[in-house]
Amino acid sequence: MIRLVSATLAIALLAGCAAKPAPRDYSAFNKAAPRSILILPVVNKSNDVEAPNYFLSTIAVPFANRGFYVFPVNAVKSVMDAEGMADADLAHRADPTILGNLFGADAIMYVTINRWDARYAVLNTTVTVDFDYEIKDGRNGESLWKDKQTMLYSPQQNNSSGNLAVDLVVMAVTAMATKAKPNYLPLTRTANGAVSLRVPQGPYIDKALQ
Repeated sequence: MIRLVSATLAIALLAGCAAKPAPRDYSAFNKAAPRSILILPVVNKSNDVEAPNYFLSTIAVPFANRGFYVFPVNAVKSVMDAEGMADADLAHRADPTILGNLFGADAIMYVTINRWDARYAVLNTTVTVDFDYEIKDGRNGESLWKDKQTMLYSPQQNNSSGNLAVDLVVMAVTAMATKAKPNYLPLTRTANGAVSLRVPQGPYIDKALQ
């Protein structure tokens, strides 16, 4: 019995250790020590043509709060348009050092929207966003940091009156309303806020916000 218990504990401990995420390597980021971040136009793989604009409206503040100077996204778009790089795919293929010199940016952020959709299933609609992030050095093009964020939201899960019949009606109405006009902004803000905290602090961090 003792051996069985010991073996079980050992397996549990090993499983717990295996479940821990690998520590992140920030050595390249810390060595580069960027002070400013240029956020490029977003590559959009979803079917929603407005997704990039909504995304860009939520990305600057979290990274500014993290202590970086973030170039105004609207000004960046205007310059990119003038330079013939209005297309996001084209901008992402451009030499990072050219972009860094053009804007005087220490770092360049690349974002791809993989999912931005609402899936409807009679009594449930699930809103999903999925983003890939990468930051490259604007002075030599080296990759400094990568991350991914996926978030889901089902508003029906939060609606319960204790009356099954009423709940079914509410769930159906909520699901249809969410499918008709899904609200991606709260999820996107949460995703960008969470991913910004996995970047080392910048030089302009406001200690009062910590």
